Amino acid sequence: MARVAYILLCHKDPEGIIAQAERLTAAGDFVAIHFDARAPREAYGRIRSALGANSSVTFAARRMKCGWGEWSLVAATLEAVRAAVTAFPRATHFYMLSGDCMPIKSADYIHDFLDREDADHIESFDFFRSDWIKTGIREERLIYRHFVNERSRRRLFYVLLDLQKRLGLARRIPAELQIQIGSQWWCLRRRTVEVLLDFCERRPDVLRFFRTTWIPDETFFQTLVRHLVPGNEIRSRTLTFLMFTDYGMPVTFYNDHYDLLVGQDYLFARKISPEAAALKQRLGQLYSARGGRFPVSNEGRKLHAFLAGRGRIGRRFAPRFWETESSLGRDRTLMMVTCKKWHVAKRLVERVRQVTGTPAVDYLFNEVDTPLPDLGGIQTTLEKRTRHRRALLRMLFESWQSDRLVICIDPANLDLMQDFNADRAQTRLLEVQCEFTDDYLIGHARRIGLAAEHTPAEVIDRLLPTIRYDIRFESDRIRDAEFRRIYRIREAASVAENTRPLAEFLGISEAQAHEIAATDYLFVD
Repeated sequence: MARVAYILLCHKDPEGIIAQAERLTAAGDFVAIHFDARAPREAYGRIRSALGANSSVTFAARRMKCGWGEWSLVAATLEAVRAAVTAFPRATHFYMLSGDCMPIKSADYIHDFLDREDADHIESFDFFRSDWIKTGIREERLIYRHFVNERSRRRLFYVLLDLQKRLGLARRIPAELQIQIGSQWWCLRRRTVEVLLDFCERRPDVLRFFRTTWIPDETFFQTLVRHLVPGNEIRSRTLTFLMFTDYGMPVTFYNDHYDLLVGQDYLFARKISPEAAALKQRLGQLYSARGGRFPVSNEGRKLHAFLAGRGRIGRRFAPRFWETESSLGRDRTLMMVTCKKWHVAKRLVERVRQVTGTPAVDYLFNEVDTPLPDLGGIQTTLEKRTRHRRALLRMLFESWQSDRLVICIDPANLDLMQDFNADRAQTRLLEVQCEFTDDYLIGHARRIGLAAEHTPAEVIDRLLPTIRYDIRFESDRIRDAEFRRIYRIREAASVAENTRPLAEFLGISEAQAHEIAATDYLFVD
Protein backbone atom coordinates (compact mmCIF):
# COMPACT_ATOMS: atom_id res chain seq x y z
CA MET A 1 0.00 0.00 0.00
CA ALA A 2 1.16 3.52 -0.77
CA ARG A 3 2.73 5.48 2.08
CA VAL A 4 3.24 9.15 1.36
CA ALA A 5 6.02 11.42 2.59
CA TYR A 6 4.67 14.94 2.29
CA ILE A 7 7.30 17.58 1.55
CA LEU A 8 5.92 20.60 3.36
CA LEU A 9 7.40 23.98 2.39
CA CYS A 10 6.11 26.72 4.66
CA HIS A 11 6.97 30.13 6.07
CA LYS A 12 4.13 31.16 8.39
CA ASP A 13 1.21 29.98 10.56
CA PRO A 14 3.07 27.57 12.89
CA GLU A 15 -0.16 26.39 14.51
CA GLY A 16 -1.57 25.51 11.11
CA ILE A 17 1.63 23.64 10.19
CA ILE A 18 1.48 21.66 13.42
CA ALA A 19 -2.16 20.73 12.79
CA GLN A 20 -1.38 19.78 9.20
CA ALA A 21 1.50 17.50 10.21
CA GLU A 22 -0.52 15.83 12.97
CA ARG A 23 -3.42 15.27 10.61
CA LEU A 24 -1.31 13.71 7.87
CA THR A 25 0.75 11.48 10.14
CA ALA A 26 -2.32 10.26 12.06
CA ALA A 27 -3.41 8.51 8.86
CA GLY A 28 -0.11 6.61 8.64
CA ASP A 29 1.79 8.98 6.36
CA PHE A 30 4.96 11.05 6.89
CA VAL A 31 5.91 14.72 6.80
CA ALA A 32 9.22 16.44 6.09
CA ILE A 33 9.16 20.15 6.93
CA HIS A 34 11.21 23.04 5.61
CA PHE A 35 10.33 26.23 7.48
CA ASP A 36 11.69 29.37 5.82
CA ALA A 37 14.77 30.79 7.56
CA ARG A 38 13.31 34.27 7.06
CA ALA A 39 10.48 33.41 9.45
CA PRO A 40 10.83 34.23 13.18
CA ARG A 41 12.98 31.76 15.11
CA GLU A 42 10.30 31.50 17.80
CA ALA A 43 7.75 30.25 15.26
CA TYR A 44 10.12 27.51 14.11
CA GLY A 45 10.80 26.66 17.74
CA ARG A 46 7.08 26.12 18.38
CA ILE A 47 6.87 23.71 15.45
CA ARG A 48 9.96 21.74 16.58
CA SER A 49 8.69 21.58 20.15
CA ALA A 50 5.20 20.40 19.16
CA LEU A 51 6.31 17.80 16.59
CA GLY A 52 9.75 16.76 17.85
CA ALA A 53 8.45 13.57 19.47
CA ASN A 54 6.48 12.51 16.39
CA SER A 55 8.54 9.80 14.67
CA SER A 56 6.64 10.38 11.43
CA VAL A 57 7.86 13.98 11.17
CA THR A 58 11.35 15.09 10.15
CA PHE A 59 12.93 18.45 9.39
CA ALA A 60 15.24 19.71 6.68
CA ALA A 61 18.85 19.69 7.87
CA ARG A 62 19.33 23.26 6.68
CA ARG A 63 16.82 26.10 6.57
CA MET A 64 17.07 28.30 3.49
CA LYS A 65 16.04 31.94 3.13
CA CYS A 66 13.55 31.55 0.32
CA GLY A 67 12.45 34.06 -2.29
CA TRP A 68 9.81 33.68 -4.96
CA GLY A 69 11.35 32.83 -8.31
CA GLU A 70 14.75 32.03 -6.79
CA TRP A 71 16.86 28.87 -6.65
CA SER A 72 16.39 28.93 -2.87
CA LEU A 73 12.95 27.32 -3.29
CA VAL A 74 14.47 24.38 -5.15
CA ALA A 75 17.31 24.14 -2.63
CA ALA A 76 14.80 24.09 0.24
CA THR A 77 12.79 21.37 -1.50
CA LEU A 78 15.92 19.24 -2.02
CA GLU A 79 16.83 19.62 1.65
CA ALA A 80 13.39 18.41 2.73
CA VAL A 81 13.40 15.58 0.17
CA ARG A 82 16.80 14.32 1.33
CA ALA A 83 15.60 14.36 4.94
CA ALA A 84 12.45 12.42 4.01
CA VAL A 85 14.30 9.78 1.98
CA THR A 86 16.62 9.10 4.92
CA ALA A 87 14.01 9.25 7.70
CA PHE A 88 11.20 7.33 6.02
CA PRO A 89 12.43 4.18 4.24
CA ARG A 90 8.85 2.89 3.98
CA ALA A 91 7.61 5.94 2.06
CA THR A 92 6.59 4.98 -1.49
CA HIS A 93 5.69 8.45 -2.76
CA PHE A 94 6.86 12.01 -2.12
CA TYR A 95 4.24 14.75 -2.46
CA MET A 96 5.03 18.49 -2.54
CA LEU A 97 2.77 20.67 -0.39
CA SER A 98 2.70 24.23 0.89
CA GLY A 99 1.37 25.38 4.23
CA ASP A 100 -1.77 26.61 2.43
CA CYS A 101 -2.68 23.16 1.05
CA MET A 102 -5.35 20.84 2.42
CA PRO A 103 -6.48 17.35 1.38
CA ILE A 104 -9.79 17.19 -0.50
CA LYS A 105 -10.00 13.39 -0.42
CA SER A 106 -9.58 10.82 2.36
CA ALA A 107 -6.24 9.15 3.08
CA ASP A 108 -7.72 5.83 1.93
CA TYR A 109 -8.75 7.38 -1.39
CA ILE A 110 -5.31 8.95 -1.88
CA HIS A 111 -3.49 5.69 -1.12
CA ASP A 112 -5.76 3.75 -3.48
CA PHE A 113 -5.28 6.39 -6.18
CA LEU A 114 -1.48 6.17 -5.98
CA ASP A 115 -1.57 2.35 -5.89
CA ARG A 116 -3.68 2.27 -9.03
CA GLU A 117 -0.80 2.90 -11.45
CA ASP A 118 2.97 3.00 -11.26
CA ALA A 119 3.58 6.58 -12.38
CA ASP A 120 4.90 9.99 -11.43
CA HIS A 121 2.53 12.95 -11.43
CA ILE A 122 4.29 16.14 -12.45
CA GLU A 123 3.43 18.76 -15.04
CA SER A 124 6.16 18.75 -17.69
CA PHE A 125 5.49 20.64 -20.90
CA ASP A 126 8.06 21.60 -23.50
CA PHE A 127 9.48 24.95 -22.37
CA PHE A 128 9.82 26.40 -25.87
CA ARG A 129 6.83 24.90 -27.67
CA SER A 130 4.08 25.03 -25.05
CA ASP A 131 2.09 28.13 -24.11
CA TRP A 132 2.53 27.49 -20.38
CA ILE A 133 4.23 30.88 -19.90
CA LYS A 134 1.55 33.51 -20.47
CA THR A 135 3.45 36.76 -19.83
CA GLY A 136 6.95 38.05 -19.12
CA ILE A 137 10.36 36.84 -20.24
CA ARG A 138 10.68 33.35 -21.71
CA GLU A 139 13.98 32.11 -23.16
CA GLU A 140 15.73 34.78 -21.08
CA ARG A 141 14.81 32.80 -17.96
CA LEU A 142 17.39 30.20 -19.01
CA ILE A 143 20.11 31.61 -21.25
CA TYR A 144 21.00 34.57 -19.03
CA ARG A 145 22.11 34.50 -15.40
CA HIS A 146 19.85 35.97 -12.76
CA PHE A 147 21.43 37.07 -9.49
CA VAL A 148 18.72 39.32 -7.98
CA ASN A 149 15.00 38.92 -7.42
CA GLU A 150 12.78 40.53 -10.04
CA ARG A 151 10.07 41.26 -7.49
CA SER A 152 12.19 42.96 -4.84
CA ARG A 153 14.84 44.58 -7.11
CA ARG A 154 13.00 44.95 -10.38
CA ARG A 155 15.07 47.76 -11.88
CA LEU A 156 18.40 46.05 -11.19
CA PHE A 157 17.02 42.73 -12.47
CA TYR A 158 16.32 44.21 -15.91
CA VAL A 159 19.47 46.34 -15.98
CA LEU A 160 21.56 43.18 -15.49
CA LEU A 161 19.49 41.31 -18.07
CA ASP A 162 19.90 44.10 -20.64
CA LEU A 163 23.64 44.32 -19.93
CA GLN A 164 24.10 40.59 -20.61
CA LYS A 165 22.18 40.93 -23.87
CA ARG A 166 24.32 43.84 -25.05
CA LEU A 167 27.56 42.06 -24.09
CA GLY A 168 26.49 38.83 -25.80
CA LEU A 169 26.67 36.78 -22.59
CA ALA A 170 23.97 34.28 -23.48
CA ARG A 171 24.90 30.75 -22.36
CA ARG A 172 24.06 27.32 -23.67
CA ILE A 173 21.52 25.03 -22.09
CA PRO A 174 23.05 21.67 -21.09
CA ALA A 175 22.93 19.77 -24.39
CA GLU A 176 21.32 16.56 -23.17
CA LEU A 177 18.44 18.31 -21.36
CA GLN A 178 15.11 19.09 -22.97
CA ILE A 179 13.84 21.86 -20.71
CA GLN A 180 10.34 21.29 -19.37
CA ILE A 181 8.02 23.59 -17.43
CA GLY A 182 5.04 23.08 -15.15
CA SER A 183 3.55 23.45 -11.71
CA GLN A 184 5.88 23.01 -8.72
CA TRP A 185 3.27 20.85 -6.95
CA TRP A 186 4.20 17.28 -7.84
CA CYS A 187 3.98 13.70 -6.54
CA LEU A 188 6.92 11.39 -7.35
CA ARG A 189 7.62 7.72 -6.67
CA ARG A 190 10.48 6.76 -4.37
CA ARG A 191 12.70 5.36 -7.09
CA THR A 192 12.28 8.53 -9.13
CA VAL A 193 13.32 10.67 -6.15
CA GLU A 194 16.33 8.46 -5.44
CA VAL A 195 17.48 8.56 -9.08
CA LEU A 196 16.99 12.34 -9.12
CA LEU A 197 19.06 12.85 -5.95
CA ASP A 198 21.80 10.63 -7.35
CA PHE A 199 21.82 12.69 -10.56
CA CYS A 200 22.23 15.86 -8.49
CA GLU A 201 25.29 14.34 -6.80
CA ARG A 202 26.85 13.32 -10.12
CA ARG A 203 26.03 16.45 -12.09
CA PRO A 204 26.92 19.60 -10.15
CA ASP A 205 27.16 21.39 -13.53
CA VAL A 206 23.41 20.97 -14.03
CA LEU A 207 22.72 22.39 -10.58
CA ARG A 208 25.01 25.33 -11.33
CA PHE A 209 23.05 26.01 -14.51
CA PHE A 210 19.64 25.98 -12.80
CA ARG A 211 20.95 27.94 -9.80
CA THR A 212 21.01 31.16 -11.85
CA THR A 213 17.87 30.58 -13.93
CA TRP A 214 14.72 32.52 -13.14
CA ILE A 215 11.81 30.66 -11.44
CA PRO A 216 13.64 27.28 -11.44
CA ASP A 217 10.99 25.60 -9.28
CA GLU A 218 8.87 25.52 -12.47
CA THR A 219 11.65 23.88 -14.55
CA PHE A 220 14.18 21.96 -12.40
CA PHE A 221 12.20 18.92 -11.22
CA GLN A 222 10.04 18.98 -14.34
CA THR A 223 13.10 18.75 -16.62
CA LEU A 224 15.03 16.15 -14.60
CA VAL A 225 12.07 13.82 -14.16
CA ARG A 226 11.42 13.88 -17.91
CA HIS A 227 15.16 13.28 -18.49
CA LEU A 228 15.44 10.37 -16.03
CA VAL A 229 12.07 8.60 -16.26
CA PRO A 230 10.47 6.89 -19.29
CA GLY A 231 7.70 9.02 -20.75
CA ASN A 232 5.06 6.31 -20.32
CA GLU A 233 5.61 6.47 -16.55
CA ILE A 234 4.90 10.21 -16.32
CA ARG A 235 1.45 11.76 -15.96
CA SER A 236 1.88 15.41 -16.95
CA ARG A 237 -0.53 16.82 -14.40
CA THR A 238 -0.55 18.06 -10.84
CA LEU A 239 -2.67 16.32 -8.22
CA THR A 240 -3.19 19.62 -6.41
CA PHE A 241 -6.19 21.73 -7.41
CA LEU A 242 -5.29 25.39 -7.83
CA MET A 243 -6.63 28.30 -9.82
CA PHE A 244 -5.39 31.77 -10.67
CA THR A 245 -7.20 35.08 -11.04
CA ASP A 246 -6.98 37.30 -14.13
CA TYR A 247 -4.14 39.08 -12.36
CA GLY A 248 -2.06 35.91 -11.97
CA MET A 249 -2.71 35.57 -8.24
CA PRO A 250 -3.78 32.24 -6.67
CA VAL A 251 -7.50 31.94 -5.94
CA THR A 252 -8.14 31.56 -2.21
CA PHE A 253 -10.77 29.14 -0.93
CA TYR A 254 -13.06 29.81 2.02
CA ASN A 255 -15.54 27.97 4.25
CA ASP A 256 -18.30 27.81 1.62
CA HIS A 257 -16.08 26.06 -0.94
CA TYR A 258 -16.11 22.61 0.68
CA ASP A 259 -18.49 20.93 -1.80
CA LEU A 260 -16.78 22.58 -4.76
CA LEU A 261 -13.35 21.30 -3.69
CA VAL A 262 -14.34 17.75 -2.78
CA GLY A 263 -15.91 17.26 -6.22
CA GLN A 264 -12.69 17.95 -8.14
CA ASP A 265 -10.44 15.30 -9.69
CA TYR A 266 -7.52 16.15 -7.41
CA LEU A 267 -6.13 14.97 -4.07
CA PHE A 268 -5.22 18.31 -2.47
CA ALA A 269 -6.15 21.96 -3.00
CA ARG A 270 -4.36 25.25 -2.50
CA LYS A 271 -4.69 27.78 -1.32
CA ILE A 272 -6.95 27.60 1.71
CA SER A 273 -7.52 30.87 3.54
CA PRO A 274 -5.94 31.01 7.05
CA GLU A 275 -9.34 32.32 8.24
CA ALA A 276 -11.26 29.34 6.81
CA ALA A 277 -11.25 27.44 10.12
CA ALA A 278 -14.48 25.57 9.41
CA LEU A 279 -13.25 24.45 5.98
CA LYS A 280 -9.95 23.24 7.44
CA GLN A 281 -11.77 21.32 10.14
CA ARG A 282 -14.11 19.61 7.66
CA LEU A 283 -11.27 18.73 5.27
CA GLY A 284 -9.19 17.44 8.19
CA GLN A 285 -12.02 15.16 9.28
CA LEU A 286 -12.46 14.06 5.67
CA TYR A 287 -8.81 13.01 5.39
CA SER A 288 -9.03 10.65 8.38
CA ALA A 289 -12.47 9.28 7.48
CA ARG A 290 -12.81 5.64 6.46
CA GLY A 291 -14.66 4.58 3.34
CA GLY A 292 -16.86 7.11 1.63
CA ARG A 293 -17.48 7.86 -2.04
CA PHE A 294 -16.15 10.79 -4.01
CA PRO A 295 -18.19 11.43 -7.16
CA VAL A 296 -15.92 13.59 -9.31
CA SER A 297 -17.66 16.36 -11.26
CA ASN A 298 -14.57 18.49 -11.99
CA GLU A 299 -16.46 21.68 -12.91
CA GLY A 300 -14.68 23.70 -10.22
CA ARG A 301 -13.05 26.34 -12.40
CA LYS A 302 -16.20 27.32 -14.29
CA LEU A 303 -18.34 27.09 -11.16
CA HIS A 304 -15.98 29.30 -9.15
CA ALA A 305 -15.81 31.88 -11.95
CA PHE A 306 -19.60 31.90 -12.24
CA LEU A 307 -20.24 32.35 -8.52
CA ALA A 308 -17.44 34.86 -8.01
CA GLY A 309 -18.75 36.98 -10.86
CA ARG A 310 -22.25 37.53 -9.52
CA GLY A 311 -22.82 41.13 -8.60
CA ARG A 312 -19.77 42.36 -10.50
CA ILE A 313 -21.21 42.41 -13.99
CA GLY A 314 -19.67 45.20 -16.07
CA ARG A 315 -22.05 47.56 -17.84
CA ARG A 316 -21.30 49.59 -20.95
CA PHE A 317 -24.06 51.80 -22.30
CA ALA A 318 -22.30 53.83 -25.00
CA PRO A 319 -21.30 52.30 -28.33
CA ARG A 320 -17.59 51.67 -28.82
CA PHE A 321 -15.86 54.41 -30.80
CA TRP A 322 -15.44 52.35 -33.96
CA GLU A 323 -19.15 51.55 -33.96
CA THR A 324 -20.29 55.19 -33.96
CA GLU A 325 -18.94 55.73 -37.44
CA SER A 326 -21.72 53.90 -39.21
CA SER A 327 -25.32 52.85 -38.88
CA LEU A 328 -27.24 49.77 -39.90
CA GLY A 329 -29.30 52.10 -42.09
CA ARG A 330 -32.12 54.48 -41.23
CA ASP A 331 -34.57 52.62 -43.46
CA ARG A 332 -33.82 49.18 -42.03
CA THR A 333 -35.58 47.30 -39.23
CA LEU A 334 -33.66 45.03 -36.84
CA MET A 335 -35.79 42.73 -34.69
CA MET A 336 -34.00 41.14 -31.73
CA VAL A 337 -35.38 38.05 -29.98
CA THR A 338 -33.92 37.41 -26.54
CA CYS A 339 -34.62 34.20 -24.68
CA LYS A 340 -32.65 32.11 -22.19
CA LYS A 341 -33.99 28.91 -23.67
CA TRP A 342 -32.17 28.99 -26.97
CA HIS A 343 -34.19 26.16 -28.50
CA VAL A 344 -37.42 28.15 -27.94
CA ALA A 345 -36.02 31.24 -29.70
CA LYS A 346 -34.70 29.10 -32.57
CA ARG A 347 -38.11 27.49 -33.06
CA LEU A 348 -39.74 30.91 -32.98
CA VAL A 349 -37.48 32.47 -35.64
CA GLU A 350 -37.79 29.36 -37.80
CA ARG A 351 -41.59 29.82 -37.75
CA VAL A 352 -41.07 33.51 -38.55
CA ARG A 353 -39.06 32.49 -41.61
CA GLN A 354 -41.72 29.98 -42.68
CA VAL A 355 -44.76 32.22 -42.16
CA THR A 356 -43.43 35.66 -43.17
CA GLY A 357 -40.36 34.97 -45.30
CA THR A 358 -38.36 37.46 -43.21
CA PRO A 359 -34.62 36.62 -43.00
CA ALA A 360 -33.81 35.40 -39.52
CA VAL A 361 -30.62 34.09 -37.93
CA ASP A 362 -30.07 32.24 -34.67
CA TYR A 363 -27.60 33.10 -31.89
CA LEU A 364 -24.88 34.48 -34.17
CA PHE A 365 -23.06 36.20 -31.28
CA ASN A 366 -23.18 33.12 -29.04
CA GLU A 367 -22.71 30.08 -31.29
CA VAL A 368 -19.84 30.00 -33.75
CA ASP A 369 -21.54 27.31 -35.87
CA THR A 370 -24.68 29.42 -36.50
CA PRO A 371 -25.24 29.15 -40.30
CA LEU A 372 -24.16 32.39 -42.02
CA PRO A 373 -23.28 33.29 -45.61
CA ASP A 374 -19.66 33.91 -46.54
CA LEU A 375 -19.04 37.53 -45.57
CA GLY A 376 -15.34 37.75 -46.39
CA GLY A 377 -14.08 36.37 -43.07
CA ILE A 378 -15.82 38.75 -40.67
CA GLN A 379 -18.16 35.90 -39.70
CA THR A 380 -15.47 33.31 -38.89
CA THR A 381 -15.16 33.83 -35.11
CA LEU A 382 -17.42 35.08 -32.31
CA GLU A 383 -14.78 37.65 -31.40
CA LYS A 384 -14.80 39.11 -34.92
CA ARG A 385 -18.60 39.11 -35.09
CA THR A 386 -18.88 40.97 -31.80
CA ARG A 387 -16.11 43.46 -32.53
CA HIS A 388 -17.55 44.31 -35.97
CA ARG A 389 -21.19 43.79 -35.04
CA ARG A 390 -22.71 46.60 -37.10
CA ALA A 391 -20.66 45.87 -40.17
CA LEU A 392 -21.68 42.21 -39.84
CA LEU A 393 -25.39 43.03 -39.73
CA ARG A 394 -25.13 45.53 -42.60
CA MET A 395 -23.56 42.76 -44.69
CA LEU A 396 -26.37 40.37 -43.72
CA PHE A 397 -29.00 42.91 -44.77
CA GLU A 398 -27.20 43.30 -48.09
CA SER A 399 -26.54 39.57 -48.57
CA TRP A 400 -30.24 38.76 -48.15
CA GLN A 401 -31.34 41.93 -50.00
CA SER A 402 -33.79 42.78 -47.27
CA ASP A 403 -34.54 45.80 -45.10
CA ARG A 404 -35.85 43.55 -42.32
CA LEU A 405 -33.82 41.10 -40.22
CA VAL A 406 -34.53 38.99 -37.12
CA ILE A 407 -31.66 37.85 -34.87
CA CYS A 408 -31.44 35.95 -31.58
CA ILE A 409 -29.42 37.33 -28.63
CA ASP A 410 -28.86 35.78 -25.22
CA PRO A 411 -30.32 37.90 -22.36
CA ALA A 412 -26.83 38.16 -20.85
CA ASN A 413 -25.68 40.21 -23.89
CA LEU A 414 -27.38 43.41 -22.78
CA ASP A 415 -24.57 45.56 -24.17
CA LEU A 416 -25.23 44.22 -27.69
CA MET A 417 -28.94 44.98 -27.43
CA GLN A 418 -28.23 48.50 -26.15
CA ASP A 419 -25.73 49.19 -28.91
CA PHE A 420 -28.22 48.19 -31.57
CA ASN A 421 -31.00 50.08 -29.80
CA ALA A 422 -28.91 53.26 -30.08
CA ASP A 423 -28.59 52.85 -33.85
CA ARG A 424 -30.44 55.10 -36.32
CA ALA A 425 -32.15 52.00 -37.72
CA GLN A 426 -35.54 51.03 -36.31
CA THR A 427 -34.88 48.39 -33.66
CA ARG A 428 -37.35 46.27 -31.76
CA LEU A 429 -36.80 43.80 -28.92
CA LEU A 430 -38.92 40.76 -28.12
CA GLU A 431 -38.31 39.13 -24.73
CA VAL A 432 -39.55 35.53 -24.59
CA GLN A 433 -40.22 34.68 -20.96
CA CYS A 434 -40.08 30.94 -20.18
CA GLU A 435 -40.76 28.76 -17.17
CA PHE A 436 -37.70 27.08 -15.67
CA THR A 437 -38.05 23.78 -13.83
CA ASP A 438 -35.29 22.47 -11.56
CA ASP A 439 -34.59 19.72 -14.09
CA TYR A 440 -34.11 22.28 -16.85
CA LEU A 441 -31.78 24.41 -14.70
CA ILE A 442 -29.71 21.35 -13.80
CA GLY A 443 -29.40 20.52 -17.49
CA HIS A 444 -28.48 24.14 -18.21
CA ALA A 445 -25.77 24.04 -15.52
CA ARG A 446 -24.32 20.90 -17.09
CA ARG A 447 -24.42 22.31 -20.61
CA ILE A 448 -22.43 25.41 -19.65
CA GLY A 449 -19.97 23.51 -17.43
CA LEU A 450 -21.20 24.60 -13.97
CA ALA A 451 -22.09 21.02 -13.05
CA ALA A 452 -21.41 17.50 -14.25
CA GLU A 453 -23.22 14.17 -14.11
CA HIS A 454 -21.62 13.38 -10.74
CA THR A 455 -21.85 16.79 -9.10
CA PRO A 456 -23.05 16.15 -5.51
CA ALA A 457 -26.73 16.86 -4.85
CA GLU A 458 -25.87 19.36 -2.12
CA VAL A 459 -23.83 21.40 -4.60
CA ILE A 460 -26.74 21.35 -7.06
CA ASP A 461 -29.18 22.41 -4.32
CA ARG A 462 -27.01 25.40 -3.50
CA LEU A 463 -26.40 26.27 -7.14
CA LEU A 464 -30.01 26.22 -8.40
CA PRO A 465 -31.21 29.35 -6.52
CA THR A 466 -28.19 31.26 -7.83
CA ILE A 467 -28.86 30.26 -11.45
CA ARG A 468 -32.57 31.03 -11.08
CA TYR A 469 -31.76 34.44 -9.60
CA ASP A 470 -29.24 35.06 -12.37
CA ILE A 471 -31.87 34.48 -15.06
CA ARG A 472 -34.32 36.75 -13.24
CA PHE A 473 -31.61 39.38 -12.82
CA GLU A 474 -30.93 39.39 -16.58
CA SER A 475 -34.64 39.98 -17.23
CA ASP A 476 -34.69 42.83 -14.70
CA ARG A 477 -31.70 44.45 -16.40
CA ILE A 478 -33.55 44.36 -19.71
CA ARG A 479 -36.56 46.06 -18.08
CA ASP A 480 -34.38 48.72 -16.47
CA ALA A 481 -32.64 49.49 -19.78
CA GLU A 482 -35.84 51.15 -21.08
CA PHE A 483 -35.67 50.06 -24.70
CA ARG A 484 -37.62 52.20 -27.17
CA ARG A 485 -39.71 49.35 -28.54
CA ILE A 486 -39.88 46.26 -26.34
CA TYR A 487 -42.46 43.48 -26.51
CA ARG A 488 -42.95 40.34 -24.44
CA ILE A 489 -44.51 36.94 -24.94
CA ARG A 490 -44.76 34.37 -22.15
CA GLU A 491 -44.81 30.60 -21.99
CA ALA A 492 -47.59 30.84 -19.38
CA ALA A 493 -49.74 33.12 -21.56
CA SER A 494 -52.43 31.97 -24.00
CA VAL A 495 -52.04 32.02 -27.78
CA ALA A 496 -54.35 35.02 -27.94
CA GLU A 497 -52.30 36.92 -25.36
CA ASN A 498 -49.07 36.29 -27.27
CA THR A 499 -50.52 37.11 -30.70
CA ARG A 500 -50.76 40.92 -30.36
CA PRO A 501 -47.16 41.56 -29.11
CA LEU A 502 -45.85 39.20 -31.81
CA ALA A 503 -47.78 41.09 -34.51
CA GLU A 504 -46.49 44.46 -33.30
CA PHE A 505 -42.92 43.20 -32.93
CA LEU A 506 -42.79 41.67 -36.41
CA GLY A 507 -45.00 44.28 -38.09
CA ILE A 508 -47.31 41.61 -39.51
CA SER A 509 -51.02 40.87 -39.47
CA GLU A 510 -52.59 39.32 -36.41
CA ALA A 511 -53.55 36.31 -38.53
CA GLN A 512 -49.89 35.59 -39.31
CA ALA A 513 -48.88 36.30 -35.71
CA HIS A 514 -51.57 33.92 -34.45
CA GLU A 515 -50.23 31.18 -36.75
CA ILE A 516 -46.76 31.61 -35.22
CA ALA A 517 -47.99 31.87 -31.62
CA ALA A 518 -50.13 28.75 -32.05
CA THR A 519 -47.09 26.56 -32.84
CA ASP A 520 -47.77 23.64 -30.49
CA TYR A 521 -44.11 22.65 -29.95
CA LEU A 522 -42.81 26.19 -29.38
CA PHE A 523 -42.17 25.93 -25.62
CA VAL A 524 -41.67 22.16 -25.34
CA ASP A 525 -38.43 21.22 -23.52
